[in-house]
Amino acid sequence: MTNPSISFRPIVQEDMSDLLGMYASTRQEEMERVPNWTEMMKTQFISSQFRAQHDHYQRNYIGADFWIIELNSEKIGRLYLHENYEEGVIRIIDITLLPLYRNRKIGEGILKDLMKKATELKKALNIHVEAFNPAKNLYNRLGFKKISETNGVYHLMEWKHTI
Repeated sequence: MTNPSISFRPIVQEDMSDLLGMYASTRQEEMERVPNWTEMMKTQFISSQFRAQHDHYQRNYIGADFWIIELNSEKIGRLYLHENYEEGVIRIIDITLLPLYRNRKIGEGILKDLMKKATELKKALNIHVEAFNPAKNLYNRLGFKKISETNGVYHLMEWKHTI
């Protein structure tokens, strides 16, 4: 890692409540716009969606790394990465930072490190991004290009080293 204060460690069962909180932070604005739902209904919905996503990732990305991102040993996010997703491709399955750590160049630094690794391995780096995700601006700025779209919502974005 370029930033020595950032480290990664494998997720463990004890991280599940923190991972749920990280996931919930990505859906907070959406939940604020849901009319007529109680806080309990929102909490149950987010919890079920998190569990479904977590289970999907575990079943469908065999061989991937599922990491907690730490800043000075404090949990600040998650990075799920599959270095051998397809031949010639590293897949960022998910990268999430807690709101307090967004827009502080931490995610950008992690992405640049992954881009460097992809270059060293002579692989492309890709990620699915929702069309309305603010992080899409960062991917665009770093040179990721949209290579496909699913349901008009999910953009598969890819970065390749150019000589």
